[in-house]
Amino acid sequence: MDFSKFLAEDFDVKEWINAAFRAGPKEAAAGKADSHAATLVMKLQLFIQEVNHAVEETSHQALQNMPKVLRDVEALKQEASFLKEQMILVKEDIKKFEQDTSQSMQVLVEIDQVKSRMQLAAESLQEADKWSTLSADIEETFKTQDVTVISAKLTGMQNSLTMLVDTPDYSEKCVHLEALKNRLEALASPQIVAAFTSQSIDQSKVFVKVFTEIDRMPQLLAYYYKCHKVQLLAAWQELCQTDLPLERQLTGLYDALLGAWHTQIQWASQVFRNPHEVVTVLLIQTLGALVPSLPICLSSGVERAGPELELVKLLEFYGATAHFAKGLEMALLPHPQEHNLVKVTELVDAVYGPYKPYQLKYGDMEEKNLLIQISAVPLEHGEVIDCVQELSHSVNKLFGLASAAVDRCIKFTNGLGTCGLLAALKSLFAKYVSDFTSTLHSIRKKCKLDDIPTNSLFQEDWTAFQNSIRIIATCGELLRQCGDFEQQLANRILSTAGKYLSDSYSPRSLTGFQDSILTDKKSSAKNPWQEYNYLQKDSPAEYGSLMEILYTLKGLPAVPLHLDPPTGCV
Repeated sequence: MDFSKFLAEDFDVKEWINAAFRAGPKEAAAGKADSHAATLVMKLQLFIQEVNHAVEETSHQALQNMPKVLRDVEALKQEASFLKEQMILVKEDIKKFEQDTSQSMQVLVEIDQVKSRMQLAAESLQEADKWSTLSADIEETFKTQDVTVISAKLTGMQNSLTMLVDTPDYSEKCVHLEALKNRLEALASPQIVAAFTSQSIDQSKVFVKVFTEIDRMPQLLAYYYKCHKVQLLAAWQELCQTDLPLERQLTGLYDALLGAWHTQIQWASQVFRNPHEVVTVLLIQTLGALVPSLPICLSSGVERAGPELELVKLLEFYGATAHFAKGLEMALLPHPQEHNLVKVTELVDAVYGPYKPYQLKYGDMEEKNLLIQISAVPLEHGEVIDCVQELSHSVNKLFGLASAAVDRCIKFTNGLGTCGLLAALKSLFAKYVSDFTSTLHSIRKKCKLDDIPTNSLFQEDWTAFQNSIRIIATCGELLRQCGDFEQQLANRILSTAGKYLSDSYSPRSLTGFQDSILTDKKSSAKNPWQEYNYLQKDSPAEYGSLMEILYTLKGLPAVPLHLDPPTGCV
C-alpha cells in the first residue's frame, strides 16, 4: 500500500480508497470486497499504531533534549551580554584615544606653528643681517665696475627686502635700492647701447639676464627701442630730404620697416623671450615718432594735389601703405600663437591710423570728385545732332565714373565707406539727370518745338524724328545700365562689407546691434589686419546705418538708388 499520499496537501479519501481497491487482488473484484476492505482497515490500524509509536518516541526524545537546549540558550544569552559589555568598553577606549589624539595633534600643530615662526624670525634676522652686509659692501662692489657682480649684490638685497616688509624703515630701504638700480643702469647704459647697436648676442643676453633679475626689463627694452628707432627715424628723414614724390618716400620707409622686422626678429629670437612682441612694439613706436609725421605728410601731399586729384593722390599713398600692411601680415602669419594680439592691433592702428580722418570724410571727398568729373562731360553743343550724340556717349561715361567710385570705396575703406559712397552716387546721378534734362529742353528750343501752334497742320521732319528715336534709345540704355549697376553695386557691397554684419543683428533691436559689435570684437582677435574697423568706434551712427543697409541687402536682390529717369521729350 502507498501511504505517501496521506502527506499530500490535496489528499482525497475517496480517490485513495478507489485506487486501493483497483490495485487489490482479483478476489476483490470477484465479489469479496468486504474481505478486502477488512484487510485494508487492519493494515491502516497497524500503520496508525506505528505512527503513534513513532510520535511518542519523537516526543520523548524532544522532552529529553529540551533542558539541554534551554541551557545552550542561556549560555548564549550570557555570552551575548558579555560581548555587549566588551563592545562598550572598546567604544569608550576608542573615544578616549580619539580625544587624546586630537589633543596631541593640536599640541603638535601649535608646536609646528611656533617652529615656523621661529624659522621665519631666524630668516628675517639673517636677511636683515644680509641686507646690512650687502649695503655695507655695495659701494666697494660698484668700484669694480662689473655689472654682473653688482647685479648679483642688488638681487640679494632685493630678496632680503622682501623679508623686511614689516620693518619701520622698509620704504627707505626701497628708495635706497631703487637708487642703486639707477646707478647700475647708468653705469651699464653705454655698454647696453653698444651691445644693441652692434647686435652682440652674447652681451645682450647678459644684460637681459641682469635686468630681469633686478626687475628692470622695461628699462632695458627702452634702450633697445631707442637704439633701433633712431636708425629708422634717420632713414625717414633722409627720404624726406630727397626730391622723391611722397608715394616713393612712403615706399622707402615701409621697405625699411619691413626689412627691420625680418632682421630684428631673427636677432631678437636669440635674445628676448617674446621677440615678436618686442619687434612689434618697435614698429609701433617708430611709426608714432616719425618727423615729419605721416598725417602731416599726407595732408601736405593732398593739398599739393588740388581738389581735382586729391582723392586719386590719397589712393596712391594708401596703396603703398596697404602693400606694407600685407607684407607685415604675411610675416606674422606663420607664427600666430607667438604674437600678442593686443600689440598687433595697436600696430594695425598705427599703420592705418593716418588715413582715418580721410576715410571718415570719404563720402564728401568722393562726391566732390565725382561732381568735378561729371562737370567735365559736356552734354550741350551747338548743333542738335551733336547734343544727341553726346547724350548717347555720356551714358557709358556716367557708369564708368560710378564704377570707378565703387572701386575707390572698396580699396580705400574696405566697404566701410558705403554710406558715403551711396550719397556721392546719388549726387552724381542727380547732377547727370539735371544736365540731361537741361539738354533735352535745349534741344526742344533748337528744334523750335515750343513755337509750333497746337492747331497747326502736321509737317514731316524726319531729322527731328531720328533724333527723337536716338534720345529714346539713350534713355532706355540709361535705365538698363542703371538696373545692372544697382545689382552689381549690391553684390560688391555685400561681398566686401558683409563680413561686418553679425547673424544676430536686427535693425529693430539695440541688443542685436550690440551683439554685432561684440561679434566684430571677437572676430578681430583672429586677424586684426583683416578685421580693421575704423568706423565702428569713430562714427557709430554711420556704422549703424551701414549695418541697416547690409541687413536690407542680405534679403533683397539689389540696393535701390531711386534714380529718376530724365524728364521731358523731343
